[in-house]
Amino acid sequence: MMAQPLIDLRNITKSFDGTVVLDDLNLAVAENTFVTLLGPSGCGKTTTLRIIGGFETADKGQIIFDGEDISKLPPNKRQLNTVFQKYALFTHMNIAENIAFGLKIKGKSRAYIQDKIRYALKLVNLDGYENRSVSSLSGGQQQRIAIARAIVNEPRVLLLDEPLGALDLKLRQDMQYELIRLKNELGITFIYVTHDQEEALTMSDTIVVMNQGYIQQMGTPEQIYNEPENAFVADFIGESNIVPGIMIRDELVEIFGARFACVDKGFGTNQPVDVVIRPEDIDLVEPERGTLQGVCTHLIFKGVHYEMEVTTPDGFEWLVHSTDLCPVGRQVGIHVDPFDIQIMNKPASEDEEAVGVNE
Repeated sequence: MMAQPLIDLRNITKSFDGTVVLDDLNLAVAENTFVTLLGPSGCGKTTTLRIIGGFETADKGQIIFDGEDISKLPPNKRQLNTVFQKYALFTHMNIAENIAFGLKIKGKSRAYIQDKIRYALKLVNLDGYENRSVSSLSGGQQQRIAIARAIVNEPRVLLLDEPLGALDLKLRQDMQYELIRLKNELGITFIYVTHDQEEALTMSDTIVVMNQGYIQQMGTPEQIYNEPENAFVADFIGESNIVPGIMIRDELVEIFGARFACVDKGFGTNQPVDVVIRPEDIDLVEPERGTLQGVCTHLIFKGVHYEMEVTTPDGFEWLVHSTDLCPVGRQVGIHVDPFDIQIMNKPASEDEEAVGVNE
């Protein structure tokens, strides 16, 4: 029997100016998990977060928090805090005053507040910063203060709306590890919004992939990456070769006239399907050893690996990632192990189709 979720969104619908942003969305979040809402701009992820936080009101549906309906509770009455991308620190206050703001409103004692400030600064590795001004801090330090201000209120849930979006790459990566550490130390539930796939894969216990107001797939990072349920998820999470195929029978798929062994079952016989093969799962071999043959037509060195394109006679350009270089112009064979081939049903709607994501 599954434990009762800490947060349970039931049939949430939300429109802005006649445009449906969330359409009958259902989402259950377990306590003490790191859940990431992931998707392109306009998919509904930030609206979902704002509805949980009480900053937006759903047109229909319920928000159940620990068994109680909080749909009509104002934000300050909910057992959660929000950290925004823009930090929202008070520039006329020093760091200690910023962190203490919510505690003073709650009427906490001076000694309690001082203890909490020291505790929060220690947690975010900014001991001794009490009297600094906001303007003297870097972007990463300001973000840590925003997190410290949120956690001193001892929320059961921390909502984070693209909190690392304004930071440079190295600082973003450092803060990702800091957030994982904080979540583990504090033992609270994190709900995190991002459009950065790598960030989601790095940090999350559970990823919720959204598109056009719908949840496309929900699962662990490994499930989302290795077993995408439709073309949208496959294309959005990492890079993929998504090609049309014919499921000849269980464990055998035909791609561009060549037959590949796979491990999938239950798609029927001679059925049109979509086939997903990750670039790193393609082995380039001698032409006669490959299931398909082609020519290497493009090569880029990416540091960790080479990124290559292999064009097969049908005109399809296969994306290949490998630590082994294949020079442009070489004839090669394409080999893929059966368990690296993912079979999907053809999209039932445009929402499930692969998209080009440039964010």
